[in-house]
Amino acid sequence: MSEANTDRVPPGQTVTEGFPVLHYGSVPIYRDMDKWDLRLFGLVEEEIRIGYHEFMKLPRQEFRNDIHCVTTWSKLDNVWEGVAVRTIMELVKLKPEAAYVMLHAEEGWTTNLPLEDFLKETSFLAVKHNGELLTPEHGYPVRMVVPHLYFWKSAKWVRGIEFLAADKPGFWERNGYHMYGDPWQEQRYDFD
Repeated sequence: MSEANTDRVPPGQTVTEGFPVLHYGSVPIYRDMDKWDLRLFGLVEEEIRIGYHEFMKLPRQEFRNDIHCVTTWSKLDNVWEGVAVRTIMELVKLKPEAAYVMLHAEEGWTTNLPLEDFLKETSFLAVKHNGELLTPEHGYPVRMVVPHLYFWKSAKWVRGIEFLAADKPGFWERNGYHMYGDPWQEQRYDFD
């Protein structure tokens, strides 16, 4: 690793040029995008569903970041295209007690986030990586990207965003991963 990158790579991580594919279970394949939607629900004034074609018409922007996987790889200088969380949040009105988010993905996968992390300017829903549509293995059609946390918090195949009053563990958190996942603190696993 070059000297210039040492401040960009958390402890215990190794930089990769590739984009490793890690997941548990099968990879969803979408044949009819009219059946895909994104549900915003929980502590909102009114639940909404955004269809795929409607989602793809939302304003998109470019995001650049580094990502860090709990399995110790880091990929620098990613270029994404996606919908900023603030754009999604214009579609719903949160109830005052909302403080956490549970991301829901295909096949029952979930991961939790504090609302303040979800709302960061750097958090977004990606549709492209390095100029290409996401592949099914990397979360097509839409994946969450929360680059300041370990990459399992950037759920693939997102289908729902649930707003909650209290934190609760998602799939990986129930199975030993840390509830928060800060790579700079090496919050990989919860051994308490």
